Amino acid sequence: MVDENVFLLHSLLMGIFITFVYDLLRIFRRVAPHGQFLVSLEDLAFWVYCGGEVFLLMYRESNGTLRWFAVLGALAGMFFYKKTVSPLLVRYASLLLTKLLALLKKVLGWLWKPFGLAGRKTGSAVHKAGGRFRRRMGKLRRAVKLRLTFFLKAFKINFKT
Repeated sequence: MVDENVFLLHSLLMGIFITFVYDLLRIFRRVAPHGQFLVSLEDLAFWVYCGGEVFLLMYRESNGTLRWFAVLGALAGMFFYKKTVSPLLVRYASLLLTKLLALLKKVLGWLWKPFGLAGRKTGSAVHKAGGRFRRRMGKLRRAVKLRLTFFLKAFKINFKT
């Protein structure tokens, strides 16, 4: 009887742990939104991980035998965690991380400002030089085309007879 109570406690804790891990995934999705493909891939990885953890729990505690009270214990742990801790954790952790990332972005932007100014100055000079180069290449192309046309006409005239 003691072993089954310990197994039930471990099942409750497993349910809480699984829901906590999924909440971490939900927080990550709120802080860094991404597409449906990556969300599906994350969910697949999560469920493979959870399946492995549940299998190991069943293997260690009951020699691989499925005990329905363990399943109900895991569901009870999930339900308890979901109704008590989960809403607060997801809301405030994602809010905190979003604010921290916004602050980090602002600080990095402030630190990057001198480099951005140098890049704009350099980029402007390169852009002007590129324009001059393009114009010169256009003139050269037109001159070469005129010269080739002249030589082609002269060649045709000389070999016409």
